[in-house]
Amino acid sequence: MVVLIIVIVVIVVLLALGLWAAYNGLVKKRNRTQEAWSEIDVELKRRHDLIPNLVSTVQGYAAHEQGTFEAVTKARAGAVAAGATGDPNQIAPAENALSGALRSLFAVAENYPQLRAVESFLQLQETLTATEDKIEYARRYYNTSARDYNIALQTFPRNLIAGPLGFKAVAFFATGEEDRAVPEVNFSGSGPGIAGPPPSGPPLAGGTEGLPPAAAPGGSPPAS
Repeated sequence: MVVLIIVIVVIVVLLALGLWAAYNGLVKKRNRTQEAWSEIDVELKRRHDLIPNLVSTVQGYAAHEQGTFEAVTKARAGAVAAGATGDPNQIAPAENALSGALRSLFAVAENYPQLRAVESFLQLQETLTATEDKIEYARRYYNTSARDYNIALQTFPRNLIAGPLGFKAVAFFATGEEDRAVPEVNFSGSGPGIAGPPPSGPPLAGGTEGLPPAAAPGGSPPAS
């Protein structure tokens, strides 16, 4: 009888340890996934912050391209609204639409060689390119973390405790291949720009206010 009790106690202890290890493993994977998503969120917000200044700078040299500027502004608003949901399934298509609008904006910029001498434009383009690179790196890290977490939810014995303890699968953050890079503006062979002297240094909209301290043009993208 004593032996039977000892065996039962050992089994219970082993089960408890197994559940404890499974639970802790899920918590670590979920936290890693959330941390990875927060990195994407930071870079997307930085991208959104840069766009008004970029539009303002180009607009100073191509004021009649109003349709392009409105499309970029609308796409940015849609991306910001999608970002507020925190749902990758809504954020990804909104960001893809914004990338398409940005390609149109850079296509417009190619027709205005005067922008080649505008330091603020070149700095904004460089900062935006660096931000896109960070977004791509963060996206890959997040998707890897999400994959590992989702697999853990579906494997035994974690699948026995995942649902009852509130663990849920997460969505991947997918983008199209053409949406992963900022187009480089090539001024060689560009068409003629607007006649007359260029405007006196189109200012950055609001200067660097509203941007993270190190996200000002020419600075190193911050980690908010």
